Amino acid sequence: MNVSFRALDFVISEASRNGIRLILSFVNNFKDYGGRPQYVEWARNAGVNVNGEDDFYTNPTMKEYYKNHVKKVTARLNTVTKIAYKDDPTIMAWELMNEPRFQADSSGRVVNGWVQEMASFVKSLDNKHLLEIGMEGFYDDSMPEKKVNNPGYQVGTDFITNNLIKEIDFTTIHAYPDIWLSGQNDSAQMAFMQRWMETHSIDSNRILKKPLVLAEFGKSNKDSGNSLGARDQYLITVYESMNKFERTGEGIGGSLVWQLMGEGMDSYGDGYGIILSQHASTRGVISAQSHKMTTFGRILLGRKH
Repeated sequence: MNVSFRALDFVISEASRNGIRLILSFVNNFKDYGGRPQYVEWARNAGVNVNGEDDFYTNPTMKEYYKNHVKKVTARLNTVTKIAYKDDPTIMAWELMNEPRFQADSSGRVVNGWVQEMASFVKSLDNKHLLEIGMEGFYDDSMPEKKVNNPGYQVGTDFITNNLIKEIDFTTIHAYPDIWLSGQNDSAQMAFMQRWMETHSIDSNRILKKPLVLAEFGKSNKDSGNSLGARDQYLITVYESMNKFERTGEGIGGSLVWQLMGEGMDSYGDGYGIILSQHASTRGVISAQSHKMTTFGRILLGRKH
């Protein structure tokens, strides 16, 4: 554990040195990097009666494990910068969980209870940093008419209710139409992507009154016919849609492409990896959008003054 923390210390210090702000997730929903399955294993090894991964949200022992982890992370003193994580402005925000899901409860109420408890707990330890949930953006029973915007199914979360929790500072969506709508063509997938962004942008601004971040999106090169050029065009189209929303005043506050990787990280590849040193055209697309978002930010800041 200490080795992992030392590695994270270095990452945070390098981010600070290069003017990068970070969103750090406390846990993954999936088994990658441990996730919920790891908490289940720890609990069972301790003799706790656990039915499955969904108990993560309600089992007192696993909730205590999670809280202990949060305390450990937020109180961590960076061995490089000598700044506690909870005091470090390099960390822009904490994320409760990457893509929480609970298939056994389609109403989203179980996840909502967990989010409320854990969001309050995180803020009790650190009220300096922003906090978000890590949600993909699925709609549910709080506004049934909006479920038509889902990709044909639900995952036990509710974009509206979950993000109404006052301790949550901004909303997030993830978007993978090439997975969610794998049987449909590129045009249908792009149309879904644009609706997904527009609907959540409007709801974040008008209903939730919180900024929205497109926290994960990309296009896999594993699918047949998906060339580097096709991915670049996909990114360009997404960015153009985002910029259009910005001009209406109901924009998306930022976007994070999945996923940027360094050379030698091939073992972490999932088809979405972008190595900037090897993909010059993609680097140009992302760089151009970064400059546009910087310009938008300056314009908005100027309006406020």
